[in-house]
Amino acid sequence: MRIISAAGSLAIALAVSVAAFAQAPEVSGSDHGHSDKVKNMPVGGYTNEYRKEKPLRLPHGILATQNQPDGAQQKSVLPNAAVTSGASFPGVGEGDYGYSPDSAPPDTNGAVGANQYVQWVNESFAVFDKAGHLISGPVEGNQLFKDLGPAHPCAVNNDGDPIAQYDKAAGRWVMTQFSVTNGSSQGFYQCVAVSDTSDATGAYSVYAFKEPNFNDYPKLGVWPDAYYVTFNIFSGNSFVGSRACALNRSAMLAGQPATQVCFQESSSVASLLPSDLDGMIAPPAGAPNFLLTYSSSALKLYKFHVDFTKTSNSTFTGPTSLSVSSFTPACNGGTCIPQPGTKQQLDSLADRLMYRLAYRHFADGHEALVVNHSVATSTAASGIRWYEIRNPSTTPVVYQQGTFSPDSTSRWMGSITMDKVGNIIVGYSASSSSVHPSIRYTVHTSADALGAMESENTIIAGSGSQQKRLNRWGDYSAMTVDPGDDCTVFYTNEYLKTDGTFNWSTWVSSFKLPSCH
Repeated sequence: MRIISAAGSLAIALAVSVAAFAQAPEVSGSDHGHSDKVKNMPVGGYTNEYRKEKPLRLPHGILATQNQPDGAQQKSVLPNAAVTSGASFPGVGEGDYGYSPDSAPPDTNGAVGANQYVQWVNESFAVFDKAGHLISGPVEGNQLFKDLGPAHPCAVNNDGDPIAQYDKAAGRWVMTQFSVTNGSSQGFYQCVAVSDTSDATGAYSVYAFKEPNFNDYPKLGVWPDAYYVTFNIFSGNSFVGSRACALNRSAMLAGQPATQVCFQESSSVASLLPSDLDGMIAPPAGAPNFLLTYSSSALKLYKFHVDFTKTSNSTFTGPTSLSVSSFTPACNGGTCIPQPGTKQQLDSLADRLMYRLAYRHFADGHEALVVNHSVATSTAASGIRWYEIRNPSTTPVVYQQGTFSPDSTSRWMGSITMDKVGNIIVGYSASSSSVHPSIRYTVHTSADALGAMESENTIIAGSGSQQKRLNRWGDYSAMTVDPGDDCTVFYTNEYLKTDGTFNWSTWVSSFKLPSCH
């Protein structure tokens, strides 16, 4: 729910935060209800009566020193490993399934479950089978929350910033968006729905967690002891800092009332990402959730341990600073991505790490986190900087890193994951003065040299450019791993079929590497 305001960027200074032992955890409950309103969702039939831009309220270009050369840019591209293609189908977007956008950007995301794929964009979601056949939707996101009461903000407002997740260990869907319309008078809420089964069209238990201020850019990670959600908190036009909350997963899976335990960081900490569990091997017993942000030439790692029985035992500690190769945020965190046939440039959203911070615990015992963000390069306005961090529970190290920018086409808006044998896959947007915004991906196999990606593949080539007075793009995309084989990845992102504004489309594609059996 974000278009940067005409007032421009908000300037705040980033510094190393103090370990949060000095803070007491905030504990609050949620409004709670149980819903089966998502059963038999209609196919198509969605119309919009108005078009609007949604304000972005996040500072740009403040997290790293500007005008540094990239110290990890890949010098040559490896040969392309063959991939086994799977489903490839339109997501929710202009002209597909009776949908027409009324806002920008789409906040494209989705997740693959046991038998289904759920995609959620601003401001509706749809359920597909894994072959890409539409099962239900698109349906407006706030329809999930009607059992909170007809006047509840989560049921009334369809404000977006959605996340669709699949809890692999429990076989449940976790769906969340915020409610911020009239927040100063009605309250700011994070609306969360947890399915009763692995069927995304079935019944849900629904929750509304009230936040103290505007809870922008929520991101959710699934972890064994909680669902972890992070926000960028604003009070009026002032950035307050990142907020991290742990939602009581066991209570929510049981359909019971649930509490959240939260820590509020100062304005020196922005855009934390919570770790999100991939695979079926749980983290080591008692492992905290890991949260990450970046500063100048460093990643900042935090640890969140929650105790719902004795909440005063909950801790939020860090950061551990992990030095990385030098970089400058793409477009200095702002707008400079070129397109064909127009002077309108696109927003890099390079002031933050991109969703997800994917975690995996391997059979040999080692742990790994992978994450990416967008950086300026010697070849293009933006390239993909990616990292693998190992041993986060003990002595975290940056095991490998690289910047993928093989030519003059800009690459940004990435999402990254690992399959069960350690192959790394990153999808992203690509655009230049001669290439319409498109969807591509590249891979790093476990046999490749450290820090090196292979030549890229195109999922779908765009055939239109976003036109004047609309620079917003993203604000995120989603690469997730099929729990069925723990090898097949599904990726979704946005593109344009024709020149225009508020006419974005999305696509979903799946594939796997032959080395993953």
